[in-house]
Amino acid sequence: MILNQAGTRRFRAYTSKHLDDLLLRAGLDDDERLKVRAVATVLPFRTNAYVVDELIDWSAAPDDPLYRLVFPQADMLPAADVARLADLLKAEAPPAELLPEANRVRARLNPHPAGQMELNVPRLDDEPVPGLQHKYPETVLIFPKQGQTCHAYCTYCFRWAQFVGDADLKFASDDVDQMVRYIRRHPEVTSVLITGGDAMIMGEPVLRRYLEPLLALDQLESIRIGTKSLAYWPQRFTTDPDADSTLELFERVVAAGKNLAFMAHFTHPRELEPPLVEAAVRRILGTGATIRTQAPLIRSINDDPALWSAMWRRQLRMGMIPYYMFVERDTGPQDYFAVPLARAHEVFRDAYASVSGLCRTVRGPSMSATPGKVCVDGVTEIAGQRVFVLHLIQARDPSLVGRPFFAHYDPTAVWLGDLRPAFADRFPFEPAVEAAAEEALMAV
Repeated sequence: MILNQAGTRRFRAYTSKHLDDLLLRAGLDDDERLKVRAVATVLPFRTNAYVVDELIDWSAAPDDPLYRLVFPQADMLPAADVARLADLLKAEAPPAELLPEANRVRARLNPHPAGQMELNVPRLDDEPVPGLQHKYPETVLIFPKQGQTCHAYCTYCFRWAQFVGDADLKFASDDVDQMVRYIRRHPEVTSVLITGGDAMIMGEPVLRRYLEPLLALDQLESIRIGTKSLAYWPQRFTTDPDADSTLELFERVVAAGKNLAFMAHFTHPRELEPPLVEAAVRRILGTGATIRTQAPLIRSINDDPALWSAMWRRQLRMGMIPYYMFVERDTGPQDYFAVPLARAHEVFRDAYASVSGLCRTVRGPSMSATPGKVCVDGVTEIAGQRVFVLHLIQARDPSLVGRPFFAHYDPTAVWLGDLRPAFADRFPFEPAVEAAAEEALMAV
């Protein structure tokens, strides 16, 4: 009965103004709730009634993984920062005093990793194109202005900077004509990814404004939509007022000869259990779209191979395609959620070994780093040295894709930047010392 009610009721968001009351349900005392509220001044908080009522096991909170997935934790940030912000909250400091302190903490959290601001923003007629990223030759990312929020925020989200209200940290644009002009001038672009935020936060009329112009671009083979909506608000495809018109729009995309791929974000098997999710998946697949699934490996939430194999098998039964296991990116509270690369590979290997070949479409563990998507293939011993074996699944320089390379084994490493090259003085994507020195001299 509860699930039927969930299927018909309207969307209700919970934000930081509701946080204290929700924390009471988790049994947190006054001091614990104050610290969580302090963290929420830095990192964004948003969830909704479906997540709160249908996904979280409140009897297990605050240790429940779905609770940890959306609710800030008191120890996600350095204790000194949390204490300072908590003191300001306790003293009821005005926003003019609280916000600068929160911004100082944010500035130390690498809000735009992997060269997003410096390397990924394309130019048209020598001017930057806001709302686009172009990292790999064949793929352009589109950040619709109206899609830069989500039905709920994941606590580990690498795009947290999109949601804190700082225009300088945000990718977004609603200039669809400019986006189309840029793609036309780059015939190497064959795929676009509409991302955010979450594209499915937009209503059908707004989504259509972005999708329809893309259908006239013969060069495009695929259109991807990055979304967590199947996990956080499956009603978007079943009972929302524009659910039917949205699905009709998807049919138009497919009929135009484009591969429409839903890049669905599922972090934990429980997100797949409600009947509403299965109904939503069936409706999307019925339009001719495909659904590929991905998520990062997150400590305390899904760092267990049994969870991943259960997710992949369930997704396969539902008609979805397991696609990526990511490594937690070097931004926000990375130290809190990161799993060492050696352990990440063990989790992937053990999960991969326990599923059928049809589930083995999945790739990982993959780091979306500055040079590209770096996959950890394993740990081995070569010439008496223990090393990581890695390769680039995707790269800024396409010639590097698929070339294996090696790094000294480090059981504490959690990111590419923690690794040192083995059997070479540099990684393949790093410039030679001589070339770097010459470039530095030319810049003087």
